[in-house]
Amino acid sequence: MAGDRDLAAAVDEAVGRSQEYFLRSQHPDGYWWGELESNVCMAAEYLLLTHFLGVAEEGRWRKIANYLRSQQRPDGTWSIYHGGPPDINATVESYFALKLAGVSAEEPPMRKAREFVLSAGGVPRVRVFTKIWLALFGQWDWRGVPVLPPEMMFLPPWFPLNIYDFASWARATLVPMLILLNERPICPVPDSARIDELYPAPRDRIDYSLPRPAGWLNWRRFFHAADGLLRRYERVAFMPLRRAAYRAAERWIVSHQEADGSWGGIQPPWVYSLIALKLRGYSLDDPVMRRGLEGFEGAFAVEDDRIFNPQACLSPVWDTALAMIGLLDSELPADHPALVRAGRWLLREQILGGGDWQVKVQGVEPGGWAFEFENDLYPDTDDAAEVLMALARTRLPDEKRRERALARGGRWLLAMQSKNGGWGSFDKDNTQRLANQIPFCDFGEVIDYPTEDVTAHIVEALGLLGHGDSAEVSRALGYLRGEQRPDGSWWGRWGVNYIYGAGAVLPALKAVGEEMTRPYVRRAVRWLIQKQNEDGGWGETCESYEDPRLAGIGPSTASQTAWALLALLAAEPEDDGLCQQAVERGVSYLVERQEEDGQWEEPQFTATGFPGDFYIKYHLYRNYWPLMALGRYRALLGVE
Repeated sequence: MAGDRDLAAAVDEAVGRSQEYFLRSQHPDGYWWGELESNVCMAAEYLLLTHFLGVAEEGRWRKIANYLRSQQRPDGTWSIYHGGPPDINATVESYFALKLAGVSAEEPPMRKAREFVLSAGGVPRVRVFTKIWLALFGQWDWRGVPVLPPEMMFLPPWFPLNIYDFASWARATLVPMLILLNERPICPVPDSARIDELYPAPRDRIDYSLPRPAGWLNWRRFFHAADGLLRRYERVAFMPLRRAAYRAAERWIVSHQEADGSWGGIQPPWVYSLIALKLRGYSLDDPVMRRGLEGFEGAFAVEDDRIFNPQACLSPVWDTALAMIGLLDSELPADHPALVRAGRWLLREQILGGGDWQVKVQGVEPGGWAFEFENDLYPDTDDAAEVLMALARTRLPDEKRRERALARGGRWLLAMQSKNGGWGSFDKDNTQRLANQIPFCDFGEVIDYPTEDVTAHIVEALGLLGHGDSAEVSRALGYLRGEQRPDGSWWGRWGVNYIYGAGAVLPALKAVGEEMTRPYVRRAVRWLIQKQNEDGGWGETCESYEDPRLAGIGPSTASQTAWALLALLAAEPEDDGLCQQAVERGVSYLVERQEEDGQWEEPQFTATGFPGDFYIKYHLYRNYWPLMALGRYRALLGVE
């Protein structure tokens, strides 16, 4: 591949700056870890949680209010990602939290927020979870919240809609909800914090019945009718069974708390578990409650003298593995002290105990990795794949231990493959789509079905571990070919969006020896070339989840440009003139926009929690993905 000499020199300089950035930013323990930015609901709900638990602190509330104000837009609204449209849920929750913190509803920004909420239909139009938060404080009627019987705890794993039919993140939220939705507590707030003004009519004239689904013969209609039956059952429930169900939910919650005080390593089940345990009589001095509250104030908090914002999750394992791959791709020696420290830290993080995944995968020894510092019950396949790729290429003093970890992790990944050939993130065959139809689930995603991006990362890891010709990989390739869109792209579950999908799949195909001249591969290449922006980069907005016509369309970003480059570099661009030109333009985009400190600027959210509902900005995505792309480009130049 003939590259421009000036470009090659510029790439060398950019790689050097990026490597220096990572070497100086590594934690002494060996890991890398960047902020995981989401949306203002995390801070607003934390403030509401402290009021419910009776642990509010004036100074902390003032910092949260400062943070919420800093995120409010000129039109008075809040969004759930950079540059996104106004979001009624985030706006209502932030507005309520600010009023509770003492902010006057007559301040101009609050008036603007109120005008937007009313124009969007008011409080009755918010999602179920926001209504639950409002109901907890008497700002919505519990009659307007779906019913879920706590007796669900007794449904066996083979029975439809048992708790293990829900994704790990939804399951850990659902169990405490079984207590909340039946206890229906109300924590008083001052009259000054009431939000009656956000209703389109006086509250005694509001229809609190659940919206009736469209159509006649469908599951949503069935569950809507079932909700009415469950409400009548509430009046005649067999109380000994109900009390036993409460105890079962309580035991499940307590047994699933992590060492850092969280549940599932994420915010939603954490806050609801604390509320549920308080309702079950747990005092704030109880070790479970104390760990839960203290955990928010530790690693999860982004705090300074002015603001306080609890992160929705932490990403040290993910960040560390990807930073290592970037450094290895850019030819940092495999036994470099920084990589050795990181490799040793990852070995210590391997999860050798059981978890919820064992409900459907039995007889297989644990061996995965979690996303967070502490989330031993929920190792995930995507993290495990990236860790295995990082460790497989790193030379450690204790090579036997490394080899054991690789073998054990590889066996665990193989066992987690779903029936259709793909992989979900936390569970095997978590594909009961019936769970999406119940009235409670009007948000995000509640099942963990196999996806293209996760499957591709695992295929790439298995290829590196020597399983490229295995039956499991063959089935996975069939799955990936079947999921390709007619235009050549792949959907991205955990990254935005189709560019992320293509950026994961093409390197995976290359890693297992797929012929990169095959028509379906070249179709993906053509799609990426067509989506390149005039400035040489690639970009895509979160809106593409709502409107697939926006696939691959958006302002260029460093991380998305890197994903496109990783895909094109895997597609053997030296044999395709148009592909080669696209690669060189993309590389130039990255080189020209690197900052002097070795980083890239990227305000956009390019990662996904729940498509259509929850988006993420990993603060290190803008740095290690470009390092990977530039490193692989430089390596390709060296082949000539």
